[in-house]
Amino acid sequence: MDRPMPEPGGAPEPDFPKFEEALARLEQLVATLEAGTLSLDESLKAFEEGIALVRYCGQCLEAVERRIEVLTRDESGLLRPQPFGWEEEREA
Repeated sequence: MDRPMPEPGGAPEPDFPKFEEALARLEQLVATLEAGTLSLDESLKAFEEGIALVRYCGQCLEAVERRIEVLTRDESGLLRPQPFGWEEEREA
């Protein structure tokens, strides 16, 4: 991959993969690298593409996490949407 990955949550660009497509390509690269059939130069290019895909997938997941909300009850008993916080869940 010679082009930068798009910003998740930004304007959709038709040239960039969806999360699932990026993940599938990453799995394909891992299998190819593990097979050991690539030259050193090809392995380096595959590794660099894989790193870009890992970063892109991570950004996608972070963008989705920011959008998740949970319903909580306020003092009056009404359900209110609140941002989801992993740290709060881990401490509980």
